[in-house]
Formats: sequence, structure tokens, C-alpha cells
Amino acid sequence: MNRTVIVTGGSKGLGAAITKNFYAAGDHVAIVSRNDSGLADELGERARFFHADVSKPSDIKKAFTEIINWRSSIDILVNNAGFSGWQPLEKIEEDFWDKMMDTNLKSVLFASQSALAAMNSGSSIINISSLAGKRGSANNAVYCASKFGVNGITQSLAKELGPRGVRVNAVCPVYLLTPGLEDALQEKDSPARGADLTQYLSEFAKTQTALGVLPTEQQVADTCLFLASKEAGAITGQCLNVDCGVLPQ
Repeated sequence: MNRTVIVTGGSKGLGAAITKNFYAAGDHVAIVSRNDSGLADELGERARFFHADVSKPSDIKKAFTEIINWRSSIDILVNNAGFSGWQPLEKIEEDFWDKMMDTNLKSVLFASQSALAAMNSGSSIINISSLAGKRGSANNAVYCASKFGVNGITQSLAKELGPRGVRVNAVCPVYLLTPGLEDALQEKDSPARGADLTQYLSEFAKTQTALGVLPTEQQVADTCLFLASKEAGAITGQCLNVDCGVLPQ
């Protein structure tokens, strides 16, 4: 399609699946991350890696300036960078709060700000949120706050940027089997509470979803591709669940 797509945290996990999906569609993809996994070299000349710690607005601005120098304009921004972690209230420290908010929430606003300068009518911003952005859960106050915030930014920017022809949506997955989630679920304060991870997720899928299965990274990546397409031209300000029916709305 020859569009320019930025994927923050696009070098591994869900971000890598999103990067590969847009690249396969014919787009130029800028991978913005702290670490280079080699994915850009693996994909080919339409993909490039740009270093940034997205928790730092100055890093975002520098990377996006480099991307604009490469491609002149930005058509799609996927704010994917983030992490999960569980802490009960009595254990939460300011550093945990700051890291979660800076990575999951602040990065979304400032990446959108930096991208907007090079976006034209027809462009799209897609924020990777979570089902935790719609309902709270035990030991998850900080993560939920960050993702509720992502959904709030999504709705606000949809109204603000709509007159410019820029659509803004969020995708809200439930559990995805990424390395980051696996690590987080092994923490003793997580819902899995140290249980066998495969067994926990299997039981969750059986008892909590409508379809009896959990979504895949590819299904979330396909949703992003759709939201960035002309076929989704009337969709903006939406926080779309990709959860196999955990939270019907």
C-alpha cells in the first residue's frame, strides 16, 4: 500500500506481529523500540529500526523526526509499547507507578503529538489498550489506570483530530501469550498466583470466554490492519474488544 506506519514496541511480541502484518500489506514500517531485535533487517528494505525509550518524550521526538526525514509523512501510528504487572495496594511504590504510566500512557500522548505534525487527512492512530482499560481487577490498579487512560486519550483525540481527517481507535485484547505477559503472570501477585501458566490460561479460556479460546497475536494484528484501512473509514473513537467474548458490549 506504500503507507508509512510506525509501530512502537514493534520489535517483539504483539508489536512484531503488527509490524509483520503491515509490512506484508506493502507498507513501509518504522519500528520504534529500545532494543533492535533484527526484525527490520529480516523483513527488508521497507522496514527500519529507530531507537527510542518511549517513556521519554525527547526520545520519541528524535525518533519521529528521523522517520519523517526517511519517509516525509506518517500515515499510521500504532502505539503498542507497554507492559503489564500486578501489585497489591500495600506494595505499590512510586517507581512502579511512574514506570507504568510513563510507558503505557504518557508514550501514547506524546507519540501521537509527534506523529500528528506529519499526518494528513486519512491518517490513523491505533492505540493498543487492554480489556483492563474497561474493568478493574485485583492487584491491578496501576495497570488498569494506565489502560483506562489510554482509552480516555483515544476518545478525546478522536474528537479533537476528527476535523483534520485523522481517525483514532484503540484495540483492547484480553490475555495474549507474549513473553512479557508470561513473565508478569508468573509473579506471585498475578491472577495465576504461581500456578502452571498453560493450565491457568486454559481454565480462563474455558470459563471466561464465549468461544472457549483466547485471541492470538495475529488476530489482534489483523484488527489493527482493518482499523487502518479505508473499509474502517467511519470508525473512530472506539475501543474495540478483541477478547473472544470475555466482555460482551
